[in-house]
Amino acid sequence: MFTSRLDALARRSLLRRLRTIDSAPGTEVELDGHRVLLFSSNNYLDLAAHPRVTEAAINAIRRYGVGAGASRLVSGSLRPHRELEERLAAFKREEAALVFPTGYQANLGLIPTLAEDRDVLYVDRLCHASLIDACRLCEAPLRVYRHRDHAHLARLLQQGRPPRPALIITDGVFSMDGDLAPLPELCKAAEQAGATLVVDDAHGTGVMGADGRGTVEHYGLEGRAIVQMGTLSKALGGMGGFVAGSRDLIEYLVNRARPFIYTTALPPAMAAAAAAALDVIEAEPERRARLWSLRDLLHEGVRRIGFDTLDSRSPIIPLLVGDADQALALSDQLLAYGVYAPAIRPPTVPAGTSRIRMSVTAGHTPAQIDHVLDVLKTIVASDGRLQESLRGGRLAGAKARGRKARSPSP
Repeated sequence: MFTSRLDALARRSLLRRLRTIDSAPGTEVELDGHRVLLFSSNNYLDLAAHPRVTEAAINAIRRYGVGAGASRLVSGSLRPHRELEERLAAFKREEAALVFPTGYQANLGLIPTLAEDRDVLYVDRLCHASLIDACRLCEAPLRVYRHRDHAHLARLLQQGRPPRPALIITDGVFSMDGDLAPLPELCKAAEQAGATLVVDDAHGTGVMGADGRGTVEHYGLEGRAIVQMGTLSKALGGMGGFVAGSRDLIEYLVNRARPFIYTTALPPAMAAAAAAALDVIEAEPERRARLWSLRDLLHEGVRRIGFDTLDSRSPIIPLLVGDADQALALSDQLLAYGVYAPAIRPPTVPAGTSRIRMSVTAGHTPAQIDHVLDVLKTIVASDGRLQESLRGGRLAGAKARGRKARSPSP
C-alpha cells in the first residue's frame, strides 16, 4: 500500500527524502561528504552554534541533566524555564510568557484554548500548517480570508457579527513567501469587531523591528491587545515555542492547554540556550543589521536575474519557478554547484507555485551571496526550460498574489 503511494508522489515530483548533515548548523555544512553552502536554514542570526549559547546549554546539562523528567505540572518547573519565561515576557514587552516544547505545540495549545468562548475563527489562507491544524481541533467554524486581504476579513467580520468575540489568526512573517501580515489593519479590524488577534511570530522574533522584538514592534503596535506566539528554534537558534500575553492568559494556558499539560517540558538546556540567545540579540544589534544587509544583497540580485520573489520583506526569499519538477531540477543544479537550497512543493505551497526558498543568515558573507548569484546566472543562461519557467513563474506569482480564498489546506 505505501509503496504505491510513494510511487504516486514520485510521479508528481512530490516525494521527499531526508538528507544527512554531518556538521554543526552554519553557512557551510557537510552534506554527503561534500562541503556545501547552506541557504535554507531558519538560523537567521547565526546563533545555533554561538559560543555563548552553546556554553549556556552545556552548563545547564551539567546542573539539571538532559531531560525535564515530566510535565511541569507533575514534576515542577525547573529554574531555566521560569527564567526564560521572564526574559521572553520582557523581550516581547508583555506581562507574562509560557514555554512549550515546540512552536507547533504552542499553537496547538494556544488556539483551542482561546477558541473555547469563540463562535468563529478567521485565518489567513497561507497561515502555517500548525495554525491550520490547531483551528481544526476547535469546535468553532473556520473562515478563511484571502492572503493579507484585510478588506476581505472586514467583510467576513461584518457578515458574521458573532454574539461572542471572534478569533483572528495570522502569521507575522509568512514562512514560504517571506511577506508580512498587515498587522495595523488586522488589529484595527479586531478592535472594531471585539475580536482577539493572534500573531504567530515564529519568523519575526529576533529579526523584525528596531530591536528584533518581532512584527508587532516592526509596526509599532506594542501595547495593543495582541496575543503573540513565537519559537526558540529560528532566530534564537535552539528549540521550543512560547506564547506571550497577559498574565491571566498565561495562567489559563497553564490550566487548559493540553500540549502543555500532557507532555514532558522543554529540556532545561534548551531553555538556558534561548535565554543566552536573547542576551546576544540585545547585546549585538549589529548582528541583525548584518543580516538585513545580506538579505538586501541577495534579494536585489535574484530579482535582477529574473526571479519573482513574490512580496518578500524578510530574510525568506522565494525564487518562484512554478512546476514542482522544474523546482526540483533547479535545486539539483544548485547542489551540483555546491549550494544547498531544497525545492518547496505542494502541499507546503499551492499547486503551480513551487519554488526554491532561500533564506539568509547573519553568518553568510557578501562573497557567498555573490557566489550564489553567479551560480544562478550560469544555470539560468544554460537552461532554456528554466527560462520558460521563470516567465511562467512570474505569471504564477501574479495569480498567487490575487488568489481567492479556498479551503484552508496548509
